[in-house]
Amino acid sequence: VQLQASGGGLVQAGGSLKLSCVASGRSTRNFVMGWFRQAPGKEREFVAGINSDGASTPYADSVKGRFTISRDNAKNTVYLQMNNLKPDDTAVYYCAVDLRSYRVLGPLRVDYWGQGTQVTVSS
Repeated sequence: VQLQASGGGLVQAGGSLKLSCVASGRSTRNFVMGWFRQAPGKEREFVAGINSDGASTPYADSVKGRFTISRDNAKNTVYLQMNNLKPDDTAVYYCAVDLRSYRVLGPLRVDYWGQGTQVTVSS
């Protein structure tokens, strides 16, 4: 599976961005997908996950109410809508897939990572 993330960029605090991640190589429609991020000097952390059917979408506490994860299984794509961005959201964002699960309640196990897309939020 190859995961191609896009949509990052530079935005002012309070602004919005929408990240996309397209999977290729095999269908991911039956599996859990999600987003992680890694800020400079910090460990990679879970941001959001989504069930195969989109019915369950756990989030990290730091992004609840501001970020929304969604998916389009027909396009093999997962999205992350990020609103009211803060400087602390600055990081490289990675999409990921767990090919062993169709349901997620929290941070997902990862079988494949995308290449990452940079999000920079200025104050």
